[in-house]
Amino acid sequence: MRRPLAYISFNSTGNRKEVIEAAKQYCRMTYLAGYSPICPALFQMNFLSADKPIEYKDGREMANELLRRARVLVVCGDAESKEELEDMAIARRYQIPILAFSDMVFILEKIVKGMNG
Repeated sequence: MRRPLAYISFNSTGNRKEVIEAAKQYCRMTYLAGYSPICPALFQMNFLSADKPIEYKDGREMANELLRRARVLVVCGDAESKEELEDMAIARRYQIPILAFSDMVFILEKIVKGMNG
């Protein structure tokens, strides 16, 4: 089955361990809903330092390129960070549908219900 790409956007500031766990959960739920998750916040932290302005800029440019290739933007969490707002603006510009993470959970619940009954 070919899965459409879903770009995962969320506030990735804070405790590194908590950010990783949140990203893993968002990616897992997105995968279960039938998408291939792309989460720059999860993998870029392994080789880029957001504290260095040039690396932060490069990371955002790489993330924006991935977003432009995605079929949907999934915005997760409660806080709207600068990055999330930028991701939503890019998605609107390129007419990429935007889903809230709660929508993704709703889709997953419908899939599970359909499988069970």
